[in-house]
Amino acid sequence: MTSTVAFIGKSGSGKTTFVKAFCGLIRKKFKDASILLVDNDLTLELSDSFGIKTRNTIYGIKSGKHEYKTGIPEGMSKQEFIEWALEDIIISVDENIDLIASWFVTPKDCICPSTRLMRDSLVKLIERYDFVIFDCEYDLKYLNLLVDYPIDETIVVSLCSKTSMSLASKIVESSRKYAAEGQLGVIINKIEKEKLKEINDLAKSLELDIIAYVETYKDDYAQPNYNKIKEVLEVSYSRMNLPQ
Repeated sequence: MTSTVAFIGKSGSGKTTFVKAFCGLIRKKFKDASILLVDNDLTLELSDSFGIKTRNTIYGIKSGKHEYKTGIPEGMSKQEFIEWALEDIIISVDENIDLIASWFVTPKDCICPSTRLMRDSLVKLIERYDFVIFDCEYDLKYLNLLVDYPIDETIVVSLCSKTSMSLASKIVESSRKYAAEGQLGVIINKIEKEKLKEINDLAKSLELDIIAYVETYKDDYAQPNYNKIKEVLEVSYSRMNLPQ
């Protein structure tokens, strides 16, 4: 059975670092688990973080602009072609860890057959893996346009400013109907220890369900601390709607 996790939030909040840290945590906890990373962000930052400058995206398949590694086999149905094409753009980033990038997605009201076939094929692909981790564009609505699949755990990543947390509150509301009930929490990233009470009070006023805080210091504020984030995720994991 596939377990799904989505990281959402404003660009620049640290989502991609969280995705990579969470992937490392899953690999540590479940050594033989297969993991699919889905780069659902328009910047393709997750792909870039692995040194992958990819133009091979799900959008490329749908738009007919993808250049395939081999010649297209003959005699396939449209469904078989899309499933074959998805295999062509999957990138292996490590043992048992694959990555696929989406880029642009089609509006939900698009009735073209290829859109339905693509969503069906993506469901099949997702269900081949033990864990699927999504690096999302802003909120769950954009991910839902790509594929309508249950998300077991959704984590909003927010910086600790009033503006960022207010936006996180809006992201929670726009994503709630796509998330598993009660499984949509917030992690506040890059918070200075002396501001913890102030930020905690603000979170309560915004009715944010805070999973964890990632502390930082003035001299390292600009640097993403992978190990610190991984530690926070490991401590918070027991609260998540995921295999323990």
